[in-house]
Amino acid sequence: MPNVFLNRIHTIMVNTTLPANIGSAARAMHTMGLSHLTVVSPRLPIDDSSYANAAGGTSILDNAVIIDTIKTALSTHALIIMASARTRHLPKPLITPNECASLCHDFLSKNPKATVALVFGREDRGLTNDELALADYHLQIPANPTYPVLNVASAVQVITSTLYAYFDQQNDNKTKDSTHYNQHNLKHNLNIHYRTLWDEPAITHAQKAGLNNAITNLLIKLNLAQDGELKDLPKRLSRLSSRLQLDQKEYALLQALLAKVDKNIDKK
Repeated sequence: MPNVFLNRIHTIMVNTTLPANIGSAARAMHTMGLSHLTVVSPRLPIDDSSYANAAGGTSILDNAVIIDTIKTALSTHALIIMASARTRHLPKPLITPNECASLCHDFLSKNPKATVALVFGREDRGLTNDELALADYHLQIPANPTYPVLNVASAVQVITSTLYAYFDQQNDNKTKDSTHYNQHNLKHNLNIHYRTLWDEPAITHAQKAGLNNAITNLLIKLNLAQDGELKDLPKRLSRLSSRLQLDQKEYALLQALLAKVDKNIDKK
């Protein structure tokens, strides 16, 4: 599980205004396997709104550490990454969430006792220049350049989700290389061929649904689909047609074929 590394990443929220955001951040952390939350000098304490927004992550709030200064909060961590929507004075190396995930995984792999601090600023103005100067790296989430500012809990969700996905993938790669790999853990991945520049437009969702209904009705007429099989048949046909990525001419061919077969059945 990726939790072995994720457990060594500590989320630090600085001078939060709304207790509800602390709860939402705790929920995001819990969903993505992080468990350590530190809140630096919150304007309002963790309260009922925090717990209401935490959902299944209430244990993170129960164990949250409240600290007076950011320097104290950072003191035990070996790698400091601070989220910032804007490039500030005297910027540090700037990384994306994907680069952050790769960096953290590599760092934690090579430093088995070290921890990482992932720091988020205030809802209204983020982190100050003096606070950002304490970071080893600045982290920015790619966003609409005219308004690149996320709610702090949303930023926590985006970044922790990226961390979890990357760590999980690395864990999969490592496990597949092991001679003790459990076959039940295999993911049944299919080779997907994505539509590029074809000579005909793709069919619409409505056309795909109509085609699937026609196939279903024909299978029933031919006694090739029994009552017990009809429950999953629409979903399987939908998945099949999605993989085929039919264009308009292919759709017309299949539609004509189905209509012809159906007409011949009715004549018998």
